[in-house]
Amino acid sequence: MAISEKDIVWVEEPSIGLWEAMYLPAIAGGLATTIRHVFQKPVTEEYPEVKPVLPLNYRGVHRLNRDEQGRVKCVACMLCATACPAHCIDIIGAPTPWEDRDKYPVKFEIDELRCIYCGMCEEACPVDAIELTSIFDLTGLSRQEMIFDKDKLLSVYDKTVQGGKDPARTTRGVLGPASENLVPAERMAWPIDELPSSQVNS
Repeated sequence: MAISEKDIVWVEEPSIGLWEAMYLPAIAGGLATTIRHVFQKPVTEEYPEVKPVLPLNYRGVHRLNRDEQGRVKCVACMLCATACPAHCIDIIGAPTPWEDRDKYPVKFEIDELRCIYCGMCEEACPVDAIELTSIFDLTGLSRQEMIFDKDKLLSVYDKTVQGGKDPARTTRGVLGPASENLVPAERMAWPIDELPSSQVNS
């Protein structure tokens, strides 16, 4: 298809005068913004005494869910590791000793520092084994502490599911099974030192 001159739109380069070349309008605009903020009431969040109110779909620390018999729900299908855009999930599967599934993970690790908390792993899981909770105050003294192995991920489940109720916020919101017993006023967060230390390569 031939392009005619009518289809071409010529854009002229904007001319910069002396006033713009001296950056005076930009400086005046920046000063005006600063002066407006000086007279505004400051907003101070009294953290950690006052916990932030998180949205229902906040994506925080991962957890591995257990089934009705207390076993890890994961079937080592590798779909979460395949869907992960950050490649922060490492799984080694093995034949399971149970009759109701073929495989289970002997190793399941998530690098919480590398993760971008997009929720793709949760959406890819066919058995709802991995979820993102509302735990936001994640800290560690070393990079190794931020690698969550299977025991640590299961301990997050044990901490967030108590008495049949699930106060953790998940990305599944009101759509997933983890939202059945949610109480909107409940918020759950706890420091990393309450979790068991990771046993990498175990």
